[in-house]
Amino acid sequence: MPRLILGSGSPRRLELLAQLGLIPDDVRPPDVDETPLKAELPRVYCERITQAKLAAVVADPDDVVLCADTTVALGRRIMGKPQDAAQAADFLTLLSGRRHRVITALGVRRGDKTWYRTSVSAVRLKRLSEAEIDGYLATRDWQGKAGGYAIQGPAAAFVAWIEGSHSAIVGLPLFEAANLLQSAGLKVWK
Repeated sequence: MPRLILGSGSPRRLELLAQLGLIPDDVRPPDVDETPLKAELPRVYCERITQAKLAAVVADPDDVVLCADTTVALGRRIMGKPQDAAQAADFLTLLSGRRHRVITALGVRRGDKTWYRTSVSAVRLKRLSEAEIDGYLATRDWQGKAGGYAIQGPAAAFVAWIEGSHSAIVGLPLFEAANLLQSAGLKVWK
């Protein structure tokens, strides 16, 4: 049985892998510059970052490495992880009452073989009041979250509807992950 290496420091990805009955043998968050390139489109950006993460994780040839990247996109605008509460408030104000996309690119590597998938989901937040934004910011749940919110936390109360994969919005599309990991020879539900 190959070893599973998670190339991510996200506790959410660990929790989602556990839903598949998988506990990584090691967690190795890659050090990758996540700065978008000039005029880079959100999906292209997300896929590029995932490829860079996958390439940056050092592993033995028989190890299975899993990396992912999630970004929030409002039109062509990439809304990454806010630098501070003011930027998180700006993101939430822009997303308020609007439909946006959550893109999660996923990559798996074993030896010299790689597999990639991208999940694109649509999310609409309700129209947010200033008090709701301030209250959410006070929870500090926005920290480290693309777009300044997390669907699995207190901001779930703001989500009017989604179309697509809930697990991908959280940070790891389980359908795609299970299929790619099995393609790489890892048993899911072992």
